[in-house]
Amino acid sequence: MEKILVLCTGNSARSQMAEGLLRAMVGGRFEIHSAGSKPSSVRPEAIAVMREIGIDISGHRSKHLDEFLGAEFRYVITVCDKAAETCPVFPGIAERIHWSFEDPAAVQGGEETRLAAFRLIRDQIAERFGPFAAALRSGQP
Repeated sequence: MEKILVLCTGNSARSQMAEGLLRAMVGGRFEIHSAGSKPSSVRPEAIAVMREIGIDISGHRSKHLDEFLGAEFRYVITVCDKAAETCPVFPGIAERIHWSFEDPAAVQGGEETRLAAFRLIRDQIAERFGPFAAALRSGQP
């Protein structure tokens, strides 16, 4: 089965949401992973806003991209500029794609303000990844 890797710096929000969304969108056709160059932990806000749309990422953990060095990926997708700058070369036929999204974890304020920021980025990721996933499902990436 071909693999897709989604990268950001902390592997705590954007790449975790993208992993969950992409897995839901392409089903079992691809093995989906996410990682970061400086992993921390999955943000509770990311878990909450994904749960709102029926996707459970509560079992996800932040992983360092070193866990995947040497693995072959069909696509390596960076979702933040820092990850794009530090992304290592992966062997095989990996096609690199860069779609930058603002970091919702950087938003200050109360819980509702933070959740609104996470919802906005979740929806932006879904909008950007949707056509890509549709192309994958149809065999026309």
